[in-house]
Amino acid sequence: MSASDRQTPERPGWSGPLRLRDMGSFHIGGQAQTLCGHPTSQHLLAAGGQPVELDPNGTYVTGQMYVQYYWPETPEHTTPLFLWHGGGLTGACWETTPDGRSGWQQYFVRRGWDTHVCDAAERGRSGYAPQFWGLPLSQTVEAVFERFRIGPSLQGAALSDAAQYAFAGSQFPAEAFAAFAQQLVPRWAHTDAMILAAYAALLARQAPAALVCHSQGGMFGLTTALNHPERVRAVVALEPSSVPDCDADSYQVPTLIVLGDFIDGDARWPRMRERILRFAKRNPCVHILSLPALGLHGNSHMLMMDRNHLHIADLVHDWLAAELAKPAAHLRRATVAD
Repeated sequence: MSASDRQTPERPGWSGPLRLRDMGSFHIGGQAQTLCGHPTSQHLLAAGGQPVELDPNGTYVTGQMYVQYYWPETPEHTTPLFLWHGGGLTGACWETTPDGRSGWQQYFVRRGWDTHVCDAAERGRSGYAPQFWGLPLSQTVEAVFERFRIGPSLQGAALSDAAQYAFAGSQFPAEAFAAFAQQLVPRWAHTDAMILAAYAALLARQAPAALVCHSQGGMFGLTTALNHPERVRAVVALEPSSVPDCDADSYQVPTLIVLGDFIDGDARWPRMRERILRFAKRNPCVHILSLPALGLHGNSHMLMMDRNHLHIADLVHDWLAAELAKPAAHLRRATVAD
């Protein structure tokens, strides 16, 4: 527990020990792929060792996904909870915040959820295969600072000075932006089908589940709910990077989309928000939670890391708990359709 957590007023899930009945991890999904026709090469893999000849031709497993789970000693919910990260990130974004506070992973475990943190296929501990996918995309810290609505620009500034360039009133802990930048990883722009397949395999194993997903992961969560409504009990999408293009009323899973602050001044987000609002208007089961409209101001794109992240977690928890207490009408409809 960090010092900042100990100073926080006591509220359910905000602090306290983690009491678990089990914790562990597994990989799921993926497929065997074969590479052929490439030359061998010699490499020295350890200083002072002997060169080894490596033959790249053969079979590889690609597209698998890593899942880490924490199950509370006394669960309060029967539905498992999955945390899906966004683009250029890994499941680490749900863990300890860049400035050392307890993250949403710990929060939801303390609130009694069987909590699963995923590293999407091609990200983090899931592994990657550039020999099949080509070179990945990487984001500069300057681009992330602007695109994640932490501040208007970081051009020419030192990472250690990021707090001086953040938006006035920003909730993001910009003094720890350098620590956040250490979480950024390469990504690919053409692996969506592979990532969705791994998520589908996870839900085939543990379903129906509640999904809490962010940015690119929000699009994956919404798409998964559209394609497999019988496997998804509810979705909370934190600023999804897009929404499914589907017919009116075809999306049936109870969904909460959470939007932060500083959207109007962004180059992309006003158009993204408009698309999200149209999606909600066409599908009555989708609800919009605008944090500024609730009086919560200053939130960045990284809602789960912002200083008021536990206030937002409370809103998400309470909405999920209320939804899960209702009859799951969409699950019955999906079963009948099958």
